Amino acid sequence: MDFIDKVRKIKRGPAVMISKDIGAIIVNTGMGKKSEVMEAGTGSGMLAAHLSRVVKKVYGYERREDFYEIAKENFKKLKIRNIDLKNEDVKKAKEKVDVIILDLANPWDYNLDKNLNENGFLVCYSPNITQVKELVEKTKLKFVKMIEVIEREWIIDERRARPKNMMLGHTGFLVFLRKV
Repeated sequence: MDFIDKVRKIKRGPAVMISKDIGAIIVNTGMGKKSEVMEAGTGSGMLAAHLSRVVKKVYGYERREDFYEIAKENFKKLKIRNIDLKNEDVKKAKEKVDVIILDLANPWDYNLDKNLNENGFLVCYSPNITQVKELVEKTKLKFVKMIEVIEREWIIDERRARPKNMMLGHTGFLVFLRKV
């Protein structure tokens, strides 16, 4: 069984970030095999698991003990060794990293500039546009862009080629900020 099959079967607690948004984060930050990444709001670990296959090191922060335990067990089942998962608030983080990803309700309350390397990215995943507005108004980092990724699958067979009736629309807004 391949990684993609295994990761789809991990135990879930909170809602997980899905592949369309994970891919956009990886591509828009330019992270790679030498990158170190911090993630807060790890939840059940879907994002961290995918990032672990692309980057050198992932530092995961999850305040809720029940979610922390789910993520820890998922990483063990997936045999991931380059994630340092902590059951604490990301405000206590000491690491300096290339990318920080916040999947938190109030990302503007987290001043993590000190943890971000020069030219590093802060990416915030927010389901509501009012959260985006407040974040952009309160950040000291340079606003790069905000995107919403929408996925539309197609049906292709011997008789037709057309979009499916259902589409994966809004999951969240991705806000990209940069330390320059």
